[in-house]
Amino acid sequence: MTGDWQPPVAGSGVSASVSVPGSKSLTNRYLILAALARSGSDLKGWLRSRDTLLMIEALRRLGAVIDEDGDLLHIEPVSLPGTATAADSPTAAEDLPPTAIDCGLAGTVMRFIPPVAALTGREVVLDGDEQARVRPMSVTVESLRRLGGQVTSADGMLPVTVHASSQLRGGHLEIDASASSQFVSGLLLAGAVMPLGLELVNTGATVPSRTHVDMTLEVLRDAGVDVSEPEPERWIVEPGQPRGLDVQVEPDLSNAAAFAAAAIAAGGTVTIADWPAHTTQAGDGFRDIAEAFGAQVVLDRQGLHVTGPEVISAVDLDLSAVGELTPVVSALAALADGTSQLRGIGHLRGHETDRLAALTREYTGIGVDVIEHSDALTITGTSDLRPALWHTYRDHRMVMAGAILALRNDGMVIEDAGTVAKTLPEFTHLWEAMLTPGA
Repeated sequence: MTGDWQPPVAGSGVSASVSVPGSKSLTNRYLILAALARSGSDLKGWLRSRDTLLMIEALRRLGAVIDEDGDLLHIEPVSLPGTATAADSPTAAEDLPPTAIDCGLAGTVMRFIPPVAALTGREVVLDGDEQARVRPMSVTVESLRRLGGQVTSADGMLPVTVHASSQLRGGHLEIDASASSQFVSGLLLAGAVMPLGLELVNTGATVPSRTHVDMTLEVLRDAGVDVSEPEPERWIVEPGQPRGLDVQVEPDLSNAAAFAAAAIAAGGTVTIADWPAHTTQAGDGFRDIAEAFGAQVVLDRQGLHVTGPEVISAVDLDLSAVGELTPVVSALAALADGTSQLRGIGHLRGHETDRLAALTREYTGIGVDVIEHSDALTITGTSDLRPALWHTYRDHRMVMAGAILALRNDGMVIEDAGTVAKTLPEFTHLWEAMLTPGA
């Protein structure tokens, strides 16, 4: 899907089973570890999306060999000075020409690749979309400098140059990670390859989207890395190159949440196939959120079954740990009976767009009463939505929120729906199939 899109309206509810591709967050973390490993890796069920393809291309430019065979990726690692893989490269890293890396609008590429680049000993220039140039990078830049990297940037934002003289030593590092969990994850993923390992301490307010850090810790352990958190928000990564991986990537639960939300918005039942019984994905938090809205939620061997309520209840939710679900959750709040409070989401102002401002503007445009706070939204639901053009600000989650609202708003059009390719290129196809009887 490219251009504007008029999503289908749910006439008599929805009854469907949906299978979504693998997790973007897991795919990109596994790719980083595979590129740093001491042997080859296989990733099955990975997500093909703009963010993951940007990560693959970035790692290829740093020297990884990545081959695709259907839903299988095979990765041969980057040659890193001072490691077992260094002998594989006949040319010294500092003698290689500078390489340019496109980060697009992918936060994981922007914040995970610079530490890897600094470990290679190569000259690397990272840049991205126009909107990426306003996303904060100063914590990553300053962290690399304090660990031995030679890094220059435009006022702590993209473009960023990692110079060939960089030599990451590791050791003790204190950062303010209150703006993004990606600052923590990017450093932890590279920490084991630093000669001294890494002791990382957050000195700022609580790390937002904490479940993403838990995911990082889990994938590090999957790769045989000795990592611990002896006290809250103090992490220790012992030195030791990760081992090769052979993993099946879980379905992306944050993407799946939009489809599960359709059952709440329109009535009926949606089953998300293969929803894992145990996971560190933030999207798993949607189970409790759905119940708060009044839905019936059942998890069994077939997947997650969500059945919508007769009346959507208003909610009061702290979304600080699951901020990426906010656009989808806010769409349900806009359809709820009463006034909802969505709290702990100030960090979303630094995502693909200022999501709080964008949601406030778009809800106001379709007749929903919204009060925007510094780190919260107060939303009073209504059944009297106005058809309008729903602007997406090149933000994939805005497309998903708009699709949910369109279930109850005949004539609503979503601008630039193709931006959803950032994490789920087939979203519009899956959405229309879900609402096609007998499909």
